[in-house]
Parts: sequence; C-alpha cells; structure tokens
Amino acid sequence: MNIYLHTEIVSRELDSKILLAVLAAARGHQVIISDIEAIEKGICRGILSPGIFHTKSLTPGDIKISRHKDVIESGSIVTSIDEESCLDTRGYDKFARIRYSEKSIDQSSAVFGWGPEDVEALKRIYPNQSSKIHMTGSPRADLWSPLFSEYWGTPKKIPERPFLLIPSKMGFANEIKSFHEIVKIFKSGGYFKRDPDLVNYTFGNISENYRKMLAFIKAIKYLAQNNNGYDIVLRPHPVENIETWKILLEDIPNVYVIREGSINPWINKAFAIMHNSCTSAIEATVFRKPVITYIPFEQKYTTELPNELGYCVKSLDELSKKVKTVFDSFKYGNQNKINETLPEVIKQKIYFDKNELAALKMIKVWESLVNHNNLQNPSNWTKFYLFLKLMKFRGLIGKFLRSFRFGKSGNLKLNHKFPKLNKNDIQKRFNNLLKILKIDQKLECKILSDRTILIKRN
Repeated sequence: MNIYLHTEIVSRELDSKILLAVLAAARGHQVIISDIEAIEKGICRGILSPGIFHTKSLTPGDIKISRHKDVIESGSIVTSIDEESCLDTRGYDKFARIRYSEKSIDQSSAVFGWGPEDVEALKRIYPNQSSKIHMTGSPRADLWSPLFSEYWGTPKKIPERPFLLIPSKMGFANEIKSFHEIVKIFKSGGYFKRDPDLVNYTFGNISENYRKMLAFIKAIKYLAQNNNGYDIVLRPHPVENIETWKILLEDIPNVYVIREGSINPWINKAFAIMHNSCTSAIEATVFRKPVITYIPFEQKYTTELPNELGYCVKSLDELSKKVKTVFDSFKYGNQNKINETLPEVIKQKIYFDKNELAALKMIKVWESLVNHNNLQNPSNWTKFYLFLKLMKFRGLIGKFLRSFRFGKSGNLKLNHKFPKLNKNDIQKRFNNLLKILKIDQKLECKILSDRTILIKRN
C-alpha cells in the first residue's frame, strides 16, 4: 500500500510521521513523508501511484476542498488527524465546526481522533459521518510515553547546567507573518464566516499576547538574577520570530534562546517547564515533568486548559520560590514522586492504549480501507526523485526571476515550518525507532529531496 504523509510543521509532526512510516514499512507498505506541494503534485500528475493521502486537517476552506477533490479524482483516498488537536481548550464543539464540515469529512475515508472528547463531538455533530471517525489516539502522543524516552536523546545545544524550559506561545505578538497576512489567511480559509467572534478574539488576543510577552521577559530576567544553580532555555513557538527573543534576552546571563528540533527532547531533559497557555504543559504532564504555570495578570483571551495544570503562580516572588522548590527536589532526586497519575481532563483529550500504539491503530484502519489493488501499485521512485529535482530547479528559477524583477523583496521567505532535512539526523531517528520497536525487517530510509523522505522495505 502507498501511504503519503503530509507534514506541515516539522518540529511538531516529523517524529510522529517517521514512527507511522517505520511501522507501516515493517508491514510491507511504502511511505512518503513530505510537504503538501510534493505530495499533491506527485499524485495529481501521476508521478506517484494512487494511495492513502494522510493530511494534517480537514479544514473546509475552498482551496483545501478543491485540493482533496483533485487527489480523490486521481485515484487516491484522503484520511486525516487534526494536528492542531484542540488540546488546550475545554470542549470540542466549536473546534469541530470550524475545522471540519459535512463536505470535508465526506471527502475523507477516515478521520482519526485524539481521544474520547473529540471523537464524541465529531460523531454527534456529524452523525452521517460517524462510521468514518475512529478513536485511535495520536502518534505524537505515542512518543510521549516512557517506551520512547531513549528515542529523544540529548539536544545538541543543551546547557551544561540543569535548565528550566520556557516554551513560548506569543504568536500573535511575535508572529513571523505580518498582521495583514494572518487576517488574509483567516479570511481566505473561511474562518471568519464559520466563527463570527474570531475578529474580536483576534484583536483581544493580540493585545493580551503583547502584555504576556513583556511579563515573561521580566520574569526571565528576575529568575536569572535570583538563582545560581540552573540555566533557562526559552523556546519560541514554530510560528514566532526567534530573532525578536534573541534581541530582547541577549544581555541576560545563563539564558538561551533555542528552537532546535522537536520540543520533546527538551521537555525530557528539563528539570521543569514554565509556561502560560502552552500545550507543552500537556506534553510535560504526560512526560511526568513538573509544570509551573505563570499567570501575571487576569487573562481573558487565553486557552484555559494548560493553565489549570501544574503549580499556578501569579507574582515574580511566587514564581521564583516555586522554581527553587522544584529545582531543589530535582537536585535531591525527589521528582519521581510527582505527577504519577494523569489528570482526568487529559485522559478525555488523549486516548492511551497500553497494549497498542495509536500509530499502529491508524495503520490497521488504512489497511481495512484498501479494497482495490491500485492503491498497492508501487511508484517509480526514480521518476519521483527526478520530478522533485525538477520542482526544485523551477523554484530556484522563479526565485531568481522575482529577485531580478523586484530586488530583495522578491526573494522567497525561508520556510520556518519545514526547514531542509538533514540526512544524518533523519537516519538517526529512523535507526532509533527500529531499535526501540525491535523491528528486525530490513527497511530503508532515503532522503529524496530537501523535504521528502521515502521509507520502505529494502
């Protein structure tokens, strides 16, 4: 079976896509991991044989509806798990109406749910599509389990001393895209139509984000000046401008601004995380790491669920004392006694099956969907490789022409969501999974382009 895994944000999704690919390849399937352009053009132009196109959402915008129509007419089928997940908000009904529609689900052959809450809401709101909705859990959450603790290893730029991890979620205040670009995306994607309150929420959230960003800068300075035992790692969200943080924090000793790879190894190695409104608090809770929630002022436009986790503090003095207490516990080896049981709210959000990985559940659903042989006809990988080379060449020509015509303003922006893949890094992740999963079949992992991986049996 041919499986094409659409990846949008590498730091968020790549590891889980490699996990899916390794397990699927071990069962005899051929898997491509890539960005939307390579997969869509490959399928629709007949370079890739028909298969399962697994995408990161079923948002019912006109562009995505049209894209999925073309993919289906080319002989492939569409499945999805929403990578935005809605883990940070209580309830799922509003999210289900914004991110899905009767038409977008109708185009799909399977929708995978993170847990009981989203699956129940989707089946209730879209009863005609209930047979397509499966509670599998998420491969991303698979990787938060103790089974994969060795997979994450040690981040390359980790400080020598123990560190407090501060994941930032200040996107509206520090977004790489300009405000008009954000508004354009919301409007063209139909978000404003599906959620009439989104305009007010967007303006309120932006103003609140600026206040929160300033409060966190003050907090980082305060913590750095009032401790002599640990360092601080500020990790910007993938959509944030990392240079802004570097400029604002560059004169503070023992503070590092780093956004290397997935956040999971950083959570795994930190003695605690400090956050506000960040889904990393959920991941850290699953990792059994101490969570410190800093709420410096009353917030109206915030995602409430993460801020209910861990230790809640509201002043700089409280924050400093709580971090010191957690750090002292870490130094004296007392951390193992905390967070032994997951909160019920997380169990409603994320389904964990002790006997079977979510990734394997998804693969079994895919296998049940394949009732005709054309989804199993292998692609000509040499032809696809050359096609990717041609795409890259045309992209470079287009970049040159824009630069020649418009000057520097015509240059393509760096793809901060999907940076170029590193062959050695991908091979290391691949080999680690083979070892952890105890897979003895001969599988191969090939980098076909800067943003495309092929994993299959050798």
